[in-house]
Amino acid sequence: MVVEKKVLIEVKKLKTYFPIKEGLFRKTVGYVKAVDGISFFINEGETLGLVGESGCGKSTTGETILRLVKATAGQVIFEGRDILLLNQKDLIKIRKKMQIIFQNPSASLNPRKTVFEIIKDPMDIHNLFKGKRTRKTRELLNDVGLSRDYMNRFPHELSGGQQQRVGIARALAINPSMIIADEPVSALDVSIQAQVINLLQELKKKLKLTYLFISHDLSVVKHISDRIAVMYLGKIVEVADKTELYKNPFHPYTKSLLSSIPIPDPTIKRERIILKGDVPNAKNAPPGCHFHTRCPEVMDICKYKEPELEQYTDGHYVACHLFQNQIG
Repeated sequence: MVVEKKVLIEVKKLKTYFPIKEGLFRKTVGYVKAVDGISFFINEGETLGLVGESGCGKSTTGETILRLVKATAGQVIFEGRDILLLNQKDLIKIRKKMQIIFQNPSASLNPRKTVFEIIKDPMDIHNLFKGKRTRKTRELLNDVGLSRDYMNRFPHELSGGQQQRVGIARALAINPSMIIADEPVSALDVSIQAQVINLLQELKKKLKLTYLFISHDLSVVKHISDRIAVMYLGKIVEVADKTELYKNPFHPYTKSLLSSIPIPDPTIKRERIILKGDVPNAKNAPPGCHFHTRCPEVMDICKYKEPELEQYTDGHYVACHLFQNQIG
């Protein structure tokens, strides 16, 4: 019997533009299009990896979904409700189900509060676990691999890995169903990264969580994700199951990213795809396909017409004129 997957969150044509203001009267002269009309969904209990180069809009996507950043247009449907249309009262209620793990643990933890106070704060804000918050905090610390001895310590007394474990415990404090992990291991030592990734996987199974895992590290994303979405300059260019994406990438940008993954065996050589030039500025993105200025397979149509994200094979979506030209 095939179990039908339930969509927990669906993002539709999401845009997040930041105005560029100049002059004495701060006139708007343009926009930085950090997120430019992206669409994707995440099934209940699934991990979707969102990957791309720095500055492509990955973190802004996560922050916009949580309304930490204001969206310009689009929809974010969570459990059947559009988060972008909720009033403040309803938004607070929905945030009990959606939490975030930040990239830099030392910057995201209040240096004036103890570990106990940091983890307890969400319970206080949402008025949960009255009379049981100390016990709940101990349970959360145990879940993330820390002893109760850490409760009265301050963030500066912890290592980077320990700080991030506290950040994870804080995100779990109010029993959310979805976690947005914004590059949660990029600021950690390599030896600690594996521990935190394994911890996130264990917590996912134990607590039946759904993740949006944001990262630029393709090796990490492959390890933790079920499906992967590849982002370039505010656009999603390819989405597929992780096995399919690594085995059969189609978009030239995805191919170039995968070719850069180091192979641990020095006897095996991989052909590197070296892209020309730098990533264009989001405030002056190229017309047509944003990737055409660096694409080794560019065609004339790419320079003026933007490709749509269309199905390549079952569950594999690509936004590329090369693919559309082949099936056309």
